[in-house]
Amino acid sequence: MAIAPFLEEAFSDPIFALVTVIASFGIGLFQGIVLGRSILYRFPRLQNHLKTVSISLFVLFLINAIMSVPRFASPEKIDLTNISSNSSLEITSIVFLVFGVNTGFLTVLALSVTVMTFVLLKFTQLHGVLKIFVFFFSVLILVLTGISRFTELTPSTFEVLLYFLYQLGITIGILIGTMRKVKPKKPDFK
Repeated sequence: MAIAPFLEEAFSDPIFALVTVIASFGIGLFQGIVLGRSILYRFPRLQNHLKTVSISLFVLFLINAIMSVPRFASPEKIDLTNISSNSSLEITSIVFLVFGVNTGFLTVLALSVTVMTFVLLKFTQLHGVLKIFVFFFSVLILVLTGISRFTELTPSTFEVLLYFLYQLGITIGILIGTMRKVKPKKPDFK
């Protein structure tokens, strides 16, 4: 069963599906551009090595997009009802399972990029509507991923496509947002 079974019928409408695909990619693209620009505002010294920073962030977020799609498409289900915490080794194993760290280096790298996105939200100078926008969609994706891991719901093929387009949009947006130098804000002497 899909994560959003109530939208299954709506997704079968070609116009709604096309609008949803474009919106998913557009939201990711805008979020990536906002994050990229805010990184450069917050850390202006990175602008001295703009090409290196831009390509490095692009590669990191591309690895994140590629590695997180299979995890989202067929998540390892976690059943918290049968867990017994008799030893610290079992507790550690459960924590690794919940965070997905037990599946290899690239998965840990993808998880690190996701955590880095939330840390960037804290340290960058996003304010108002932009911060709410980025935070809302980041949390929404985190909740949908959690639902797919802790319940019997599994994303449909169309939902996986939307997730991939969102991640691809963020990746391309990061590249676009960090390609050009940003002008420092002029001091306000009021």
